[in-house]
Amino acid sequence: MAPALPSGLAAFVEHVLPILRGKGLFREEYKGTTLREHYGLQVPANQFHG
Repeated sequence: MAPALPSGLAAFVEHVLPILRGKGLFREEYKGTTLREHYGLQVPANQFHG
């Protein structure tokens, strides 16, 4: 099954993502630099800082 996955992923990236991006349904680039920022999560309070 592994050989089928990369080709399926490549087809998705090549054919589906341009359609979604053209409709504004998939981002062109990320705004943040961390995974937390990508999901819009706040940094939790530091339990060791006063």
